[in-house]
Amino acid sequence: MPANVLFTFFGASGDLAKRKLYPALFRLYKSGHLTENFAVIGTARRPWSKAYFEEVVIESITDLADSPRQASEFASHFYYQSHDVNDTEHYQALKDLQNELGQKYQTNHNKIFFLSMAPEFFGTIAKNLKSEGIVDGQGFERLIIEKPFGTDLETAEQLNQDLAEAFEENQIYRIDHYLGKEMVQNIFAVRFANPIFEQIWSNQYIENVQITFSESIGVEDRAGYYDTSGALRDMVQNHTLQLLSILAMDKPASFDETDIREEKIKVFENLRLEDEDSLKQHFVRGQYTAGSINNKDFVGYLDEPNIAENSQTETFAAGAFFVDTDRFKDVPFFFRTGKRMTEKGTRVNIIFKKTDNIFGQAFDRNVLTIYIQPTEGFSLHINGKKVGTDFKMTPVDLKFRHSAENLVNSPEAYEKLMFDALNGDSTNFSHWREVKASWRLIDRVIDLWKNNHVPLHTYPAGSMGPKAAFELLESFDTEWHWHPDDWYREHGLLDQQ
Repeated sequence: MPANVLFTFFGASGDLAKRKLYPALFRLYKSGHLTENFAVIGTARRPWSKAYFEEVVIESITDLADSPRQASEFASHFYYQSHDVNDTEHYQALKDLQNELGQKYQTNHNKIFFLSMAPEFFGTIAKNLKSEGIVDGQGFERLIIEKPFGTDLETAEQLNQDLAEAFEENQIYRIDHYLGKEMVQNIFAVRFANPIFEQIWSNQYIENVQITFSESIGVEDRAGYYDTSGALRDMVQNHTLQLLSILAMDKPASFDETDIREEKIKVFENLRLEDEDSLKQHFVRGQYTAGSINNKDFVGYLDEPNIAENSQTETFAAGAFFVDTDRFKDVPFFFRTGKRMTEKGTRVNIIFKKTDNIFGQAFDRNVLTIYIQPTEGFSLHINGKKVGTDFKMTPVDLKFRHSAENLVNSPEAYEKLMFDALNGDSTNFSHWREVKASWRLIDRVIDLWKNNHVPLHTYPAGSMGPKAAFELLESFDTEWHWHPDDWYREHGLLDQQ
């Protein structure tokens, strides 16, 4: 059933809005989830007109529209107001425009506010929406906020307190776009619809879990933000731990958002809070230096534009998390994430324990791999017999990859999350209790790194991270399962390291 709703985008002139948000809304429009009874107000400091705003929206959806007329009709629902988030008079103008559009499009007082701005403005915007009567309790009112949610536990708690003055917890949607990705959603199906996996999804059979978020790009145009954030805040506190919670959670009583959230929260609240010595051993930071891969040369992080001289910001983080539940006690959840690594790729490797060997010959561990991006699917690495008269073991991969046609027709992450917010489904958004528990642990690692209690390792651009990240797994008598850098070295396209 099409939604009656008024969207307000704070930060409407930004890159995220143009690349992701407007295309996501257009896909919902094309699929019939939005029809006539919706409107969008874009706000930012820039003095745009409605006509210019429509042009921006049309340009952002050109490749998706079936015709110029369709794109124009969609863009006609967009309105713009220049806005200073600190000026209460501007909120009165915003309220007047909302009232006008609410009547014109019969939105039934339903409102969704999307904050695509610097986090320091989140609390200010929420308070003013409440104090100026824009949030008035009529219809549904939902607040979607982009990461980061704070820079540490203290700032996250202050931000949450500010938001709570205007919105209830069930009205706050903390977005993590990875939770909207098709194969992250598919983890629920793989785990809970297949008894062959759910029965062995525990420390009895799983040796370790490996999560890799690998980026081949550098900091690009995000240097100003990234140099004050780093890999741990940018990728681990949110994306990595959210993915870990889905992998480590117990089976929920139902596929209802409340039951799923409770199981995820149990994971976060059972993250092992190790002592300082263990944290030093189990977490690694790195920073890329100049390097060459595939005949392309790249400068080091310190030579990138707008990076502080002698910056100690990590562009790579790796470590081992432990979840002290009955299901996964003492199973390491390894992670690594970084800039300027060998290949772009997000994947999970579930490494199963070896069984008793009755064959008198070596064979591989079973490994379930979940490919999240850029390819999507999964594979199961098993052992079989090689064809021939002798009994020789051979590894076999059972693979499934989504077809290009399916991927084209599948919803983008932001489309899925926007659809969920429209329907009041917060399953794929972060609850405050999850955020709070994740910061409790990450804060302790940040303090060690900030005070240089552990070394800042270096790694050449194009590699899969510093040597210390490989030594970390060696200390657990294992190794990283995915090593795309080997192919490049074998073909002389990456320096030996």
